Amino acid sequence: MLLIAGLGNPGQKYQNHRHNVGFMAVDEIHRHESFSPWKSKFQAMCAEGTIGGEKTLLIKPNTFMNESGRAVGEALRFYKTPLEDVVVLYDELDLAPGKVRIKTGGGSGGHNGIRSLDTHIGKDYRRMRIGIGHPGHKDKVTGHVLGDFAKADRIWLDPLLDEIARNADLLAKNDDAGFMNRLALRTQSNEPPGAKGQSSAKKTGKSHIKQARNNGPKGAVPKSGPMADMLKKLFGGNED
Repeated sequence: MLLIAGLGNPGQKYQNHRHNVGFMAVDEIHRHESFSPWKSKFQAMCAEGTIGGEKTLLIKPNTFMNESGRAVGEALRFYKTPLEDVVVLYDELDLAPGKVRIKTGGGSGGHNGIRSLDTHIGKDYRRMRIGIGHPGHKDKVTGHVLGDFAKADRIWLDPLLDEIARNADLLAKNDDAGFMNRLALRTQSNEPPGAKGQSSAKKTGKSHIKQARNNGPKGAVPKSGPMADMLKKLFGGNED
């Protein structure tokens, strides 16, 4: 059985928090696929169904984020699910908003939900990190993580969650590379401002000064005289 766990905090007041993006992604999978209604089990909300022909359990721990491993551990032991068939979806500060990465194993990166899972079930499960961005200063981290997504975030967040759900069958097939390719292709036009945008200097590999020089007059340029002196002052001659 495939076990897909979304991490978050239970309760209405937390439901739109950035920290709850794992819950949001699992809810979207539940809406896209044929799953049973949510029911309370294993100290969590659970739903059973199939994805890509694989019997699947969706799970959202009710233990609050810091004790997520207790709920996931109960379900894993009940179904005797091997760790390679466990996929955990959660928020990642150190990824730009809308970016997603998948890997197997690794450290917690300071994420208390992942630290709890590592303690209760081991580390060799598949991890889907969903970027929420960093507020820029460590003093702002708690307010950022435990704050609601802004309305402007829905421009990239809703399409991203939709694509995660649409391509969940690739997760069931252990095709993480294929899943990531699909996600990149279908969400790149919805990236938040700044995630895609590069300055023209970065795109061309040239500084703003060098770009200005390249926009100088075309054709024959006088090599001496007042005009030549003026052009050398404006565009810097042939110096780098």
